[in-house]
Amino acid sequence: MASLLDKIAAARGPSVRTATRKAWSEPPFWQTDAARLPFLQAFSLTGDKEQIENDFEAYIGAAYKGSGIVFSTIAARQAIFSQTKFAWQTFTNGRGGDLFTNAELALIQQPAPGQTTGELLSRMDVTACLAGNYYATTADDAGRLGRAATGPGRRIVYLRPDWVTIVIGTASDDLWAPDAKIIAYEYWPRSTSVSRPEPVTLLPTEVCHYSPTPDPAARFRGMSPLTPILREIQADKASTLHKERFFSNGAQLSTIIGMKDIDEDGFDEFVEKFNASHQGAANAYKTLFLMGGADVTTVTADLRQLDFKQTQGAGESRIAMALGMHPVIVGMTEGLQGSSLNQGNFGAARRLVADKTMRPLWDVAAASLQTLLTPPSSATQLVPDLRGVAFLREDAADSANIQGLESRSIRTLLDAGYLADSVVEAVTTGDWTRLKHSGLFSVQLQPPGTATPATPAEPPAEEETA
Repeated sequence: MASLLDKIAAARGPSVRTATRKAWSEPPFWQTDAARLPFLQAFSLTGDKEQIENDFEAYIGAAYKGSGIVFSTIAARQAIFSQTKFAWQTFTNGRGGDLFTNAELALIQQPAPGQTTGELLSRMDVTACLAGNYYATTADDAGRLGRAATGPGRRIVYLRPDWVTIVIGTASDDLWAPDAKIIAYEYWPRSTSVSRPEPVTLLPTEVCHYSPTPDPAARFRGMSPLTPILREIQADKASTLHKERFFSNGAQLSTIIGMKDIDEDGFDEFVEKFNASHQGAANAYKTLFLMGGADVTTVTADLRQLDFKQTQGAGESRIAMALGMHPVIVGMTEGLQGSSLNQGNFGAARRLVADKTMRPLWDVAAASLQTLLTPPSSATQLVPDLRGVAFLREDAADSANIQGLESRSIRTLLDAGYLADSVVEAVTTGDWTRLKHSGLFSVQLQPPGTATPATPAEPPAEEETA
């Protein structure tokens, strides 16, 4: 690793070399998962069991592109996650001010020519679901990367996660020492050309590292939420294959035909004619005619006897919940029946996904993307602007109702004589100890003992004339 440190020190100055005497590369989670999970073997098809290889391409091909339920769940999550925008917010004494934008946010508003914030967020979420980590940096038309990319064509570029190595440095001899930290990211693309390109070394301040699901076995990288449910994915794909074979074999799970007094040639001829006339979905439900003492026994009549709906439905729900989605929101079988379709239940499912999954993901994404930007001040942070998120429109109605209740509380407290500033602060923070009273109690808020105005004197009566 010394050569890597030399490259970093040469490119960024001697401070990196003096700050780190030891450096290690944190292995990608594929390697540690392969050691911990022996059932994750190379992709192969053995009988009805399809195993998923423990690497990025296998997760894409065998899980994301090879499983309809995994694709549907990630697509539903991606559609919600990509709806937000971002803005700056300045915090004073822990309280955020108004949201605002500036020219620096143009990099996120248009990450690359023809792209939008939604497209950037879609790739971030899909990659994080499959690899556990999303990496990106900035580049310009001159080929400069990171903070050096300040020329025309500045844009956000995606770094494939399985080609990124996290470099950890520490002043001690222990990788797990408390002072260990990320000192660089090394990106080494696997080129198809004869000459392999040199790795690109970037500092932590130049890389957007989005890892919403932490890996407990490592300190600086995330893990794919698909890893714990690989068995569920394989079982769901096996169920789909089972159904396909059911239909491709005459809509019967199995048929036993017993025959007497027939030689091998006659048996082969009979089997060929039988399969040609009765095998396949197009030949389902045709009348079967036999001769020569043949006897037919049907082992299973239809799919209902296997209760595929319940079996697959339970597996689909576990896959959805591992990805932070509710079956009702994805539109799964178990979510499209019974009381789940009631307005109240659907609203509860929507709030669960919004509060438990989407809001934390938006906050993590904002903090990750801020690495590529320059905030207006040290007290300013990049935050998600949720005002235009269609998925949260019902939450906006709830917020309006809450504000109505708060406004009535403010009016009541003001009428009771509390100071206006303390009333607003107490209601918005929920800390009623902040209320301060003015000492005035009446509706007119007149100081106690104040004399009432004198009654105006009646005008003098007019003198009568003789």
